[in-house]
Amino acid sequence: MGIRLPSVIPNTRKILKLESLLSRNQTEHVPKGHVAVYVGEEMQRKRFVVPISYLNHSSFADLLRRAEEEFGFHHPMGGLTIPCPEDTFVDITSRLTSCL
Repeated sequence: MGIRLPSVIPNTRKILKLESLLSRNQTEHVPKGHVAVYVGEEMQRKRFVVPISYLNHSSFADLLRRAEEEFGFHHPMGGLTIPCPEDTFVDITSRLTSCL
């Protein structure tokens, strides 16, 4: 019996690979097993570093789908940009942290 992964996983891999390539040029370090994301309004985006384990959760996958719809695989900040309010992102990641 196999496990069927959601269709967002292949796209997530593409996003992470692109983010990884782009983040090599940045001076800020992202620890192994984490990914940097930019969240918030266009002119006031804030950088967060989150564990890649968050990518397995449906609430975070919804954020990734929104990012794909809005930006495709071109992220203007040079890293993964998630189009949602910062407080919404913090709320979602807080719930994920308490689940782990």
